[in-house]
Amino acid sequence: MDNFVFQNPTKLIFGKGQLERLSQEVPKYGKKVLVVYGGGSIKRNGIYDNVMAILKDLECEVVELSGVEPNPRLSTVHKGIDICRSEDVDFILAVGGGSVIDCTKAIAVGAKFDGEIWDVITRKAQPTGALPFGTVLTLAATGSEMNPGSVITNWETNEKYGWGSLFSYPKFSILDPVHTYSVPRDQTIYGIVDMMSHVFEHYYHPQTNTPLQDRMCESILQTVMETGPKLLEDLENYEYRETILYCGTIALNGHVSMGYSGDWATHNIEHAVSAVYDIPHGGGLAIIFPNWMKHVIDVNPERAKQLAIRVFGVDPAGKTDKEIGLEGIDKLREFWNSIGAPSRLANYDINDEKIDLMADKTLTFGEFGNFKKLNKQDVESILTASL
Repeated sequence: MDNFVFQNPTKLIFGKGQLERLSQEVPKYGKKVLVVYGGGSIKRNGIYDNVMAILKDLECEVVELSGVEPNPRLSTVHKGIDICRSEDVDFILAVGGGSVIDCTKAIAVGAKFDGEIWDVITRKAQPTGALPFGTVLTLAATGSEMNPGSVITNWETNEKYGWGSLFSYPKFSILDPVHTYSVPRDQTIYGIVDMMSHVFEHYYHPQTNTPLQDRMCESILQTVMETGPKLLEDLENYEYRETILYCGTIALNGHVSMGYSGDWATHNIEHAVSAVYDIPHGGGLAIIFPNWMKHVIDVNPERAKQLAIRVFGVDPAGKTDKEIGLEGIDKLREFWNSIGAPSRLANYDINDEKIDLMADKTLTFGEFGNFKKLNKQDVESILTASL
């Protein structure tokens, strides 16, 4: 494995009834609070009222930014930055899923950046700081509650990029599984796909001697595959929600990827697709990931074989490493199909009309992928196989 330094400064506050911990955490950062949230589900399920009651008891002065999109947009980030500057905000509280948290990260960094935040997102400038922020998570999926990563879409230019910095870690994140009870079935499916995809991005890497990391990744996948179908049949089961919520955090908080860099090409391709068509991130990953796996299998068939045997229970007798690996990929597709995830871009009425455009958008920063470097032809092949 590679040499590494690990540090994760986010305080994780996990479990039933932990929202009350806001009263201990928020006063550390100030009295003027910007609350960021999405389309209003937190008002319907009561989380909004509970958060506001706590902030009122703290005598906080609250301003709000609502309407954060599922693929958070640069225009919304700009609104948040303007509010922070005009209202002299001390602290930001994200209440929602990964999209709300990603948007909040960009607002927090942008509020302390003397320039255009899009320049930070597109790697043309370096951030200089951030307003402190915390999160109240309502969706198990992205892991954004305990990492510095964020994905922002510029809808005017149809660009969508992931970015992050040492300044964009939440100060704290409150995770109560009860807060995820109201997540609809389709969004629960997308969350399951997303967290599994994060693990696959870690698992496909070029380093050697990572036996413990491999086993940790495999255990997350097995746990999600065991629990996910049960959850989808019982959406308000506390234990199932608890398990899936914790899996989503561990899948992308750095613990399973110490000592190597994962691939991340599939996420880059999906970002290009949803930048053009604005489809759900988890849905896009479900479509693209197995096709990426097949496209790169010859790079290291042994890795695909290991995954197939350990996670998907493929019988290796009488088969080549590649045959075993391909059978495992087919079993992944079968599992995602079984829980209701999409399998073709046609499920979103996407045809081959804009494959060239989407492929170009994946190459903004050059060829990409750590397990295998992809060029435009590679991307076009993967997208064509995904139609």
